[in-house]
Amino acid sequence: MGLSGLIPARVNAAAKTLLLCVIDDAVDAGWSLSRICGLLEVDRQRVWRWHNRRAADTLADRAPGGHPTHGLLDCEEAEIVALYEKWGDIDGSHRKLAHRGSYLERVWVSPSTVDRVLARNGLSLKGDPRPARSRKKPWPDWCEWRPNQLWCWDGSQFERCIAAKYAYGIIDIVSRKWIATILTSEATSVQARVLFTKALAAEGLLSDEIRWRLDHSDNDECDIDDLDDEVPLLLAISDNGTEMRAKHTRRFMALCSIAQHFGRPSTPTDQAWIETLWGHIKGEHPHLLAITDPGTLAAELERIRIEYNSVRLHESIGYVTPDDEHEGRGDKIRQARRDGLANAAHKRKIWHRTHRNRQDDNT
Repeated sequence: MGLSGLIPARVNAAAKTLLLCVIDDAVDAGWSLSRICGLLEVDRQRVWRWHNRRAADTLADRAPGGHPTHGLLDCEEAEIVALYEKWGDIDGSHRKLAHRGSYLERVWVSPSTVDRVLARNGLSLKGDPRPARSRKKPWPDWCEWRPNQLWCWDGSQFERCIAAKYAYGIIDIVSRKWIATILTSEATSVQARVLFTKALAAEGLLSDEIRWRLDHSDNDECDIDDLDDEVPLLLAISDNGTEMRAKHTRRFMALCSIAQHFGRPSTPTDQAWIETLWGHIKGEHPHLLAITDPGTLAAELERIRIEYNSVRLHESIGYVTPDDEHEGRGDKIRQARRDGLANAAHKRKIWHRTHRNRQDDNT
């Protein structure tokens, strides 16, 4: 019967019969009921109940449920089945079907009741297919983990500033430096071009060749198909917004030798760096959400950007500023802290040893 270990809280009639036979044989062999019950780790009163139920031929457990006063009526169950037959393909959900019953004033039951009635009658709803599990697209092999190689960009909104409520920003994934930001009244590919032109110029990446391409982008002299074999300058990571996917944005990025990488739909964690940046900006500076003048808001964003890059210590890069990490000072600063901690600990040990010996001499 597969009986091993502790006796579970519920066992079937066959298991009870086997256990009672084992107990009866042990009692006939001279064991006491208490001793055999202790060995089997089963309560003695439970065994007595089984004895009485075996004598009455009722060892099998009765069906659960009983007759509750709030139990479902037969007419209500029939109404649920009728709702399923007419509305099941349309609603496709036991929750909607339950509300459909009250909407039509035919039956008032909970969604779980509808689910149980359908299961009891062997019925099932088609429902919506579960979306396939998406996999994050890896970055290209040519990418290196260094500043100005991986940029993440996205926009946010400042609703009180009606004249220019859209703000776009770029953050360097490696150094966490807030590269550039613009404030605008529209969310189009034009803003994407302005933002990246500003960022490339700020980082000294807007070379003469890229300037020439942008100046001659409308002529046949500059064909983006000729740039396919060129190793990109950097990778721009974003979501699937209209301005990110726009044809003009794609052409501008190609002219600037910037490759694009799009995250999965409805998966903001694929762009967690820029999402976190905007979250910190709005959370740490809530006054930005109350500014209505575009000039004031743009000036405040620029002031906060400078403070974010040069003053604020960033946890994810070892508590240095993004400027330090971006300009290559991060490793030296982190090593200096480790050396400082070691030296301070060494000095404390020397001081305590010296003063402890003096105290011992005085005593």
